[in-house]
Amino acid sequence: MSVKTTKSALIEQGRWLTVQDCKRVLVVAHTVTFAQRLREAFCLLEADFRIQVVFTAPPHAFGDGVSRYLESLGIATVPWEEARRAEFDLALAAGSRGVHELRAPVVRISHGAGHIKLLTDTSSLKPGEKRSPGMLSRQHLLHEGRVGPAAIVYAHERDLDELAQSCPEALPVAHVVGDPCVDRIVAGMSQREQYRRALGLDAGQRLVIVTSTWGPTSTFGRLDALLPQLSQLPGGGYRVALLLHPNVFAGHGAWQVRSWLAGCRGRGIAVVPPEADWQAPLIAADWIIGDHGSLTAYGTLTDATMLLTPGPRREISAYSPAALLATLAPVISPAYPLDEQLRYAAEWHRPGQYKQVASLLSSAPGQFHQRMRAVIYRLLKLGEPAYAPLVPPLPLPPPLEQWEAVDPGVAQR
Repeated sequence: MSVKTTKSALIEQGRWLTVQDCKRVLVVAHTVTFAQRLREAFCLLEADFRIQVVFTAPPHAFGDGVSRYLESLGIATVPWEEARRAEFDLALAAGSRGVHELRAPVVRISHGAGHIKLLTDTSSLKPGEKRSPGMLSRQHLLHEGRVGPAAIVYAHERDLDELAQSCPEALPVAHVVGDPCVDRIVAGMSQREQYRRALGLDAGQRLVIVTSTWGPTSTFGRLDALLPQLSQLPGGGYRVALLLHPNVFAGHGAWQVRSWLAGCRGRGIAVVPPEADWQAPLIAADWIIGDHGSLTAYGTLTDATMLLTPGPRREISAYSPAALLATLAPVISPAYPLDEQLRYAAEWHRPGQYKQVASLLSSAPGQFHQRMRAVIYRLLKLGEPAYAPLVPPLPLPPPLEQWEAVDPGVAQR
């Protein structure tokens, strides 16, 4: 059966399908970031013959790479136009673009660590109306004045407090389920030494992870100032890996990003691909140098020493984990050698130093998959399977050498 025929069969529910009379769930993956978060939800439907899962990748400014990522998981996508015309029993989405057009109840899944970035499009705000993060804003949750999703899932109880101020109409469909990244990182901490060995770290070597969100105020937006400092770290004692938001690759193109990082070649600086599992390298880090993005906030769950790059204050929510972290963590300076600053920060680092920040990431630690499955099955009007959710463990990462910056002309994407 060809891929085209398979897609058509999934949409039409034709009589040639072997397993029939299934509830049909549509996964709407706008970007790689959204697809990675949605994977934590659709994996909960594995092994259930009562459910057929269909995938689509709508047009999006940062949509480059989504189909490749899904294909790497063995997933074929149906065209967005076909998905819009078909009927489904449920749809899972992390983004809001176009989901009101679907002929299905929609579950909106929040992504990232604690709703950091404030709404950028303020054209629809009334005079004096406060800017809210996207997943807490009326602009993202209402369509023609009515709540669009059948369910909205959040990581923390305090999100409901903010929702009560920003979009109280959405409270009846809001659910607190926790954060899957929090659960995976906490569970993976016991495997830290295995991850370090898999990455190829020698005894005595220290791993510096540089995290970056996307946008002009991100670490990558000003990486030209940081790269010389990273390149001057003593080669024998330090290994460096860049964890960049997938939107950086999608916005500029993989060739361009690797071209800009051509100076890293031969300097032992690895560039983690956007589709890679990033939790294991984060757990393995000795230092995390980051900005106001989610990965930096998730780093507070690890034992790593944290340092921040200078970031914006007006563009992030004052109630977010990133805002609190910015008041606690030291900020790197271009005026001093980076290895001196790493050592200084390590001397002052104490276990549990950022416990207050980490506590803002989830108010249901260890419960995401159980709570998320309950929401999905309730909306599907199906009884849950009589076993605990199937949650695959974090995979071992490849050696850092496999991710080290390569010639953009031969990079395989």
